[in-house]
Amino acid sequence: MCRLFGLSSAPRRSHATFWLLDAPDSLMAQSHRDPDGTGLGYFDPDGTPQVRKAPDAAYQDRAFASEARQVCSVTFLAHIRLASTGSLAARNTHPFQQDGRLFAHNGVVEGLDALDAQLGPDLSLVGGDTDSERFFALITREIRGQHGDIGGGIERAARWIAAQLPVYSLNFILTTPDELWALRYPGTHELHVLERAAGGQHGGRHLDHSGTAGRLRVHSGDLADAPSVVVASEQMDDHPDWRLMEPGELLHVTPDGRADRRLVLPDPPARLLRLSDMSARAAESQRPSG
Repeated sequence: MCRLFGLSSAPRRSHATFWLLDAPDSLMAQSHRDPDGTGLGYFDPDGTPQVRKAPDAAYQDRAFASEARQVCSVTFLAHIRLASTGSLAARNTHPFQQDGRLFAHNGVVEGLDALDAQLGPDLSLVGGDTDSERFFALITREIRGQHGDIGGGIERAARWIAAQLPVYSLNFILTTPDELWALRYPGTHELHVLERAAGGQHGGRHLDHSGTAGRLRVHSGDLADAPSVVVASEQMDDHPDWRLMEPGELLHVTPDGRADRRLVLPDPPARLLRLSDMSARAAESQRPSG
């Protein structure tokens, strides 16, 4: 299963160090199950988005995936991919960038011919083969149609897909230079949020999160004295305030660091996919990974 991780330290820029593939076992063992790409997105002080990717199977670009990457930003977005659609290439590796925003998705959307037809000329936003980037393009198109209203654009795009296309999961994180958005829909995959006070639950401690699969670790000394909001596919430490997002919940971390939430998709998809409905490759990409 793909892994999502988002972090906002708004309104403050903070330094964070990311290990995108930090498993302790051997390269030989890892080569049989490593992700199909890893990516890290963040923003320069002037708002310019930056994306660093290892687009191939991780054992083919182990140096990038296992190196610590120290970056500074208000928002961060990391993704570890298990491919469901699209080849193992840079153009298909998350995060994707459109209109100065970054996006990463965990799930499967089918009926891509219908989605391409809905996008029309806006299909030009898509540089790769994935359902994820097409979903992002629809969001981008709807944001433009809503005169820059990101939340409104997300809701319109997600509602159209939920009503018109076969859906397994639309879970995603979207970041701007000073905002973070996350959607969990439907309840297929988990997505957790932690509103972390400065120093964590005991006060005075840096942020140090590690996934149970050993594929992602994040450290930030700056967050010993600044609050943050974390969104992740799993609870990444023993903090008691992790909260599982509700199915259909849209989370918005504002430029001042406030975490707002609202239910935007109260009903299940019109055509909810099961693993048995999908190709073997797509189904395998969605199974929980330990």
